This record gives sequence, structure tokens and C-alpha cells, in this order.
Amino acid sequence: MNSLEQLVQQAQEDFCAAPDPAALENAKARYLGKTGQITEQMKGLGKLAPDERKSQGALINAAKERIEAALNAARDALSNAQMQSRLDAEAIDITLPGRGRGTGGIHPVMRTWERVEQIFGSIGFDVADGPEIETDWTNFTALNSPENHPARSMQDTFYIEDRDTLGKQLLLRTHTSPMQVRYARMNQPPIKVIAPGRTYRVDSDATHSPMFHQVEGLWIDENISFADLKGVYLNFVRAFFETDDLQVRFRPSYFPFTEPSAEIDIAFGSGPLKGRWLEVSGAGQVHPTVVANMGLDPARHIGFAFGSGLERLTMLRYGINDLRLFYEGDLRFLKQFN
Repeated sequence: MNSLEQLVQQAQEDFCAAPDPAALENAKARYLGKTGQITEQMKGLGKLAPDERKSQGALINAAKERIEAALNAARDALSNAQMQSRLDAEAIDITLPGRGRGTGGIHPVMRTWERVEQIFGSIGFDVADGPEIETDWTNFTALNSPENHPARSMQDTFYIEDRDTLGKQLLLRTHTSPMQVRYARMNQPPIKVIAPGRTYRVDSDATHSPMFHQVEGLWIDENISFADLKGVYLNFVRAFFETDDLQVRFRPSYFPFTEPSAEIDIAFGSGPLKGRWLEVSGAGQVHPTVVANMGLDPARHIGFAFGSGLERLTMLRYGINDLRLFYEGDLRFLKQFN
């Protein structure tokens, strides 16, 4: 057996004996590296006569190809062995009982959202949806809260550095009332619309969250009064809470976008909240300035608007006393509603 044949055989044995990729690469270096045995054989060709150099070079190249083939085969064998070891370690025991996938459910606030849309849809209200990043004009100024107005102090919160294409200040909307203006500017009276959605303010306690949900309502026509507001809202809360044993009262209040304004309270005639007046909404006759900003004639068009917190309605419906439970992701809490 010549020296090249012995070299190939020894390389094959070393490659097969390598226990891991690192050892295999070390073995490769002994034969194919810069100072490996095949490389040294190639360097020695320069000392041979031209005819002998040609024949010996062909033999060395053939030996090199066989060594490289053995190296690749050893690499594949190690890779397959590692994969098989991993598969064996991660094998599924088919004797164990199967694991059923948990089914998702609707969040309680989303249940309220859908219920509100259904109730108002049944009495002819459209549903409007719009951007959560609003302009300062739409969020405040158009709603009769000009710059530096004191009514802004409780809502001047999450502003954004960038401005819109017209250079207007942007912020996360603090209520869904901007959609009333947007909708009215795109539609002619009579306008009956609700605008549910996410809103943002700097609040965080048992009854407030920095992100919360509201539904705003608007009815504009030529002869809409507080009596219509009372009838609509009484119909809504009775349908929402599924009881006629419920009273509604209007308490004088102030909002810059309505005049006159009122807080709407409800009182249940039975149950754990019996006899307690609970605030559920702010409402009022749309201010003439807001009507004008809607692109309508305040001398001709009149109407009412209201706003209710969806979390507030959900808490009253299900007897929940801490709003933060909605957003903690505790499945023990959320599963109760599905």
C-alpha cells in the first residue's frame, strides 16, 4: 500500500472516529489544513521532474478528493446523529392524553361595545369610526375648547411631536367626540350617530385608566329637544341592563361643547345597587359654536350629544368594583364572561 493510499485510509478512520464537529474539524486540519499532510505533499511537487510532477500531482488530487468526500460524509453523519438525538429527546409520548387547545373569548368591555352598537342600531343610529390620533382643532377647538381654555386642563395629555400635513398639533384623542364633528361635516341632517372607541388621558386608579373606551352619541335635526335625549337614553339603559325597573335623572353640569349640560344618573329599583344614584353619562344640547364648526347653521339645526364610558357600563352590568381588572390579563377573571 503506497503512502497516499495509507494517508486516505488514515483520514477516513480519523474522520469516522471524531465524536463531535469540533474534533472533526481538528482532524480535517491534519490532512487538509495549511500545514496538513496533503498540503505538504503538494508543496513537494516542485522538487520533481516535469513528467513525474504531472503524474504525482494527479494522484495527490485524487487522494485529496477522497479525503474531502470522507470529510463531508462524516459531517453528514454527525449532523444526522445530532438531529436524531434531539428528536429522541423531544419525542411525544402518545400514551399521554391529548391536550385540547383553549378557545378564546370576547373581552367584557368588547361585549359592552357590541351590545351598545346593537341597541343604538335598533333605533336608527349609525356607527362611526375614526382616528385615535387627532388634531388639536378637532379634539378641542372645534368642540368649543379653544387654546388656553380652562376646560382643557383635565384632558391636555398625550401630545405627539409630529404635526399633520397642514402643520396642526396632533395628540391621542381624549374622547370620541371628534368623530361627531368629522361625521357631521361629511353628512347632512338628520344626523343620528354613535362613535365608540379607545381614548387616552393621564388617569390611573380603581375607576380610571390611561387608556379607556367611550361611546359618544349625536342627534342633530331641526327640532330635537332634551325630551328626545331623555327618551333615547332611558331606552338605551333599560335595554342594556335588561330591566324596566330603573330610573334616569338629569343633573345640571358644565361641558364646553354643550349648553345646557347635564350629568345623567341612573338608579336601579332592585338588586345590590337598589336606590343608589350612579353617574353613567355626560350630555347636553350641542353648543351653537360646535354646530357651526360642524358646517351646519345653528339657527336652523339643533340637537343633543352624550358620552358614556364603556368600562363604567361594564362595571355596573357585571358588578365589578375595580376597572384595573379589565387589563391585568388574569384568565380567572376573564373566563367568567365566556
